[in-house]
This record gives sequence, C-alpha cells and structure tokens, in this order.
Amino acid sequence: MVHRVTASLSKAFSRLGFAQEWWLVILAAILGTLTGFGAVGFSRSLKLLELFIHNQHARVGWWGLILFPTVGMLFTGLLIINFASEAKGHGVPQVMRALISRGGVIKGRIGIVKVVASVLCVGSGCSAGTEGPIVQIGAVIGSVGGQWLKVSREHMQTLVGCGAAAGISSVFNAPIAGVFFVLEIILRDFSLKTFTPIIVASVFSAVATQSMLGDNEAIFTAERTAVHSYSFSPVELPSYILLGALCGLVAVWFNRLLHLGEDLYEKWKVPELVKPITGGLAMGVLGIAYVAAEKYVFPSLLEHRGEGPQVPFFGNGYATIHVLLDPTSYPHQGGAGVMMGLALLLIVLVAVKGVATTFTLASGGSGGIFAPSLFLGATTGAALGQLLESLSLIPSGSTPASYALVGMAAVVAGATHAPLTAILILFELTRNIYVVLPIMLAAVVSTAVAQLIDRDSIYTFKLRRSGLKIGGARDLTVMRRFTTASCEISPLPPDPIYASDPLSKLIALHAYHNIPDFVVVEQETGKYIGMVTSTDIRTALIDREAIPLLLVAEVMRTDLPTVRRDETLDTILDKFSRYDVASLAVVSPIDTTLPMAILTRNKALQRYRQALEES
Repeated sequence: MVHRVTASLSKAFSRLGFAQEWWLVILAAILGTLTGFGAVGFSRSLKLLELFIHNQHARVGWWGLILFPTVGMLFTGLLIINFASEAKGHGVPQVMRALISRGGVIKGRIGIVKVVASVLCVGSGCSAGTEGPIVQIGAVIGSVGGQWLKVSREHMQTLVGCGAAAGISSVFNAPIAGVFFVLEIILRDFSLKTFTPIIVASVFSAVATQSMLGDNEAIFTAERTAVHSYSFSPVELPSYILLGALCGLVAVWFNRLLHLGEDLYEKWKVPELVKPITGGLAMGVLGIAYVAAEKYVFPSLLEHRGEGPQVPFFGNGYATIHVLLDPTSYPHQGGAGVMMGLALLLIVLVAVKGVATTFTLASGGSGGIFAPSLFLGATTGAALGQLLESLSLIPSGSTPASYALVGMAAVVAGATHAPLTAILILFELTRNIYVVLPIMLAAVVSTAVAQLIDRDSIYTFKLRRSGLKIGGARDLTVMRRFTTASCEISPLPPDPIYASDPLSKLIALHAYHNIPDFVVVEQETGKYIGMVTSTDIRTALIDREAIPLLLVAEVMRTDLPTVRRDETLDTILDKFSRYDVASLAVVSPIDTTLPMAILTRNKALQRYRQALEES
C-alpha cells in the first residue's frame, strides 16, 4: 500500500518537473511551518523589548534617546563581532552571496545571532526593519535543513528560497509577496520546479503565523487608512507619475547614502566595537535634535501617541506610517501656512530617516531596509500630497494619505528594482484593490527612474562591486545550479609538461594525440604554473626553424586562471570569455595548486545546454 502511494506521488510530481524530488514539496511545507513559528517568536521578542524601552523612556526622558540606542548597538556589535560577522547589515545581500558563491550553504549560528542582534538593534530604537533579519533567518533554516539532508546544490538553492519566502510571508502576513520577493529578487527564477515548493512554504508559514496569532489582519488595515474610502481619479495620473519619479530619486539617494556610509565605516581605522557605538550615539543625537526641533519649530503637526518622548524615525517606523495613512492626521484648517509647515516637516523626516538608517546599518547594526523604504515612501508621498493639497490640486475623495500609501510602494520598487514585489506587498499590506492602479503606475515609474540612474539595486550594489555576477535572466540561475564536477573533463597527459621541456615535445603530442592545450607544472612540486594553448603552438609554427630552440617556458601563458570543482557554470563561462581560451586547468579539491584535469569551453557549453533542457 505504501509503495503504491509513493509511486503515485512520484508519478504525479514528475509531471510537474520534479522527477524523483517530490519530497521537496513536503520539505518546503515543513520549512515554511518552522519559519513561521520562528518569525512569530522573533516578532514577539521584538515587541516585548520595544514595550520595555518605551516604558523606560517615560522615566529617563530625553537622555533615553541616546542611552538605549547606544546600549542596543553595543550589544549588537559584541554579538556580531564575536560570533557571526555575516549577521551584520540588512541580511538579503548575505543570502544572495551565499546562493551565488557557496551554493546556498549558510552556517546555523548566523540565524541565532541574527535573531538576537536584530531584536537588540531595532528594539532599542535604531532605524532598521524586520524583513531582512526574517529573510536571513528563514534562509538559514532552509540551508541548515538542506545540509542535514545532504541535498544537491540545485535543491539547496530552492530550500533557501523556501525559507526566505516563508519569512516574508510570516512577518508581513503577505504570502503572495513572499513568493515574488524570492523569485524576483533573490533567486530570479520563475520556473515551475522552483515556484511550487516556494509557494507551499509561503502558504504554510502564513497559516502557522495566523494560527499562533489568532488573526488574519493586514499590517495597515484598510479601515484605519486612506484606502478605506479612496477612489482613484484619472485626473490624478500626472500627480502619480510625478510621485513615482520623485520616489525613484529618493530610492537612488537612499541607496547611495547607505553604501557611502558603509564605505566610510569600512575605511575608518578604529576598533570594530567602536563603530556600532558611534552609530547608536548618532541615532540618539538625531533623536534629541528632532524632538527639540518639533517642540519649537513644528509644534503639534504630527500627533504623538503614547507616553514618553516619541521619535518618528526610531525603530521600524510603522507607528508613524499608520499616522501618515490616516486622512485625519492632516490639517484641513489653518490655511496654506500650516499645510506647508507639515510638508516641510515630512521632507525633514525623509532626510533624517535616511541618515538614521545609514548610521544604524553602516556602523554595524543588524536590520532590514524594507521598513525604512516604506517610511521614506510614506513621508515622500505625504509631503507631495500635502503640497498639492495646499495648491488645491487634489480632487475630492483623495487626501495626502493616499499619496503616502502609493509612495510606499514606489520607494520600495525603486530601491529594490522589483516593481512586481512592491505592488503585491503593498496590496497585501492594505488588502484593498482600489489603490492598485496608482500603485502600479508609480512603482513602474520609480523603478524606471532608479534603473536609469543606477544599474544596481540596494541589494545588489555591493555584490556586483565585489565581483559577483548578479544577472537578471533565467539562464543565469540555471547555470548556478551546476558546477565543474557536473561537466565532462579530460585527464592530463600521463607525462607531465615542465617549463624546461622543448616545445617540440608539445608539437608531437599535439599532432599524434590531438591534445589541443597543455598544463605546465613545476618539476619539483607538480604545482600549476601556466598553460600552453593551441593558439600559442600555431603561432610558434610560423617560424619552424626556431622550433628546436624554443622551450615551453618561452610560449607559456601564466595569466590564465584555474577552475575549482565546485565552481558554477556562470563563473566558468565568464573566465572562458574574459581570457578567450579553449581550455582551463581543473585543480584538486584538496590542494588548489595541483592540476588534475582539463575542462574545455565546448564541454562547459554542452553542460549548459543540457541544463537548459533539464529545466
């Protein structure tokens, strides 16, 4: 009976492209459930710390604005420096790097450190979000599960994607957006073979989260935001196009500011622990400056909720976003002066939030950039909406809150270069179809503006600069699933070639055994020192009289790289393209200085074509 069920499952899943890997879907469901539980634990821990810090603010007053972020960054730095440096930053680039260069292998301790460090960092008031940590935590769960089961490189990438999607699904209660976040940003692969397990993981994560929390509400519930009674008017098209372009510029500015801050902190020659402490101190100074400015310059323009000093750009900023999405938060009396004053305050918040997030993450903090992007979008949209309203350019039925909502999607799209993800996640965060049209328009315009200025998103900038190929096509994703070990390689000739050998030896081997290229090694150690290619030999044959006098060393190329057995096809083909050769030496997995075989360009391309057919 069991055998029949197993056979039936195998047959059914093989029609979906899984062959014997039908178990991957079941494993995705398990990973999604585990990640959902982990995400709920992470979120509850963060809320407990935020509540504790909030209550303490009422006791210590303004000094808490410096004390709590500094202490939080101090402990965050201690954890990251001593236990897992990969837990620093906003998480998604680290996951992408692991997928590209390590086949999705991520150490388990990174997830543990990321949880604690992010709770300390964001909970103490530092400016960052929760999606980056959740993505990295979910990816760690998927990777550790794959390592434990010893799955192939191809399946490891899928499992990491399952964990990442489950994390987004849980933390935002947005299962559709979780799927497209992974497919559009991390894996860049929309094949059914990848799509199916990731959907399963995302759904099970959302179900687990909802069952634990006991509700299924959106983060920004429609009844409390601008979308409850919003009605899109065609006359607003120019305004939303303008908003999209403006948000694209804000996204580029945020991207460049963050990476400039990271570069400056990397060049700063001080003890590593000093850096996060300065980040926490800078957050505190910004907080005190803002509270003082709001008290004396911008009084009562944004409603404070709760006790103690409130700083809109501290933490993930969701409380401020809720205020900006509420139409009643905007002054309808007091004249244009009051409206312009609020618009100016919102512009200040855009600048301060970008700077605060840069200090937090560049100095060594741990948190995501998604929530700061939502904040920047909400404030940018609200500022533009308020300006338009002061000029009587907003039609009846629309408010600056509507522009705040659309701006959220536009900045996210511009920062990540992923408009589809931005559109879907804002839809799921609000669950209202009437706002989709302006969101779609603004998100596409923002992405276009951002890509025209910068080729890289906030996630891929440092990866590409470090030499990693990002790519945007499905074939690049396919190439990363297969390594040198999956290609057909040729053994080295039985007699090693030394630099001191006469060139005539290679010509004889080339003529009688059809060996096109030769690996040259040191005579004493057998270590790789270079290659003689068929092109080099043909060049030497032009002057036949000089051949008896030439040595291998005189025609050998020493600039050619070698290939490891675990290198992926994309990096291998890139080496062939850059050096324009037909063969490269494959080195031993034990000692990378010892050549063991030859890989030709043709064999690598054949494996690539086969991989495309298999996919």
